[in-house]
Amino acid sequence: MKLRNDLTLRKVAGEYIIVDPGKDMVDMSKVFTFNETSAFIWEELQGKEFNEEDIVALLLENYEVSKEIAQADARILIDQFHKFGLII
Repeated sequence: MKLRNDLTLRKVAGEYIIVDPGKDMVDMSKVFTFNETSAFIWEELQGKEFNEEDIVALLLENYEVSKEIAQADARILIDQFHKFGLII
């Protein structure tokens, strides 16, 4: 899987956000907020093919978390990315 390359993560007023302009670039109502960890993962994966294990590895390398927690968090993040159409 791969993150959509037409979306840009931005830090605005201390918040990480992505605005999905939609196909006609008129509807600016789809705004996604990210916490610091999900923003880090987004930036690390941008432009790359990845799978769940890649996210688990990033979490284990950069955060003090067990493998079980990292796997659960990776699944949740992927599910959210799919739910909101952020993965192609």
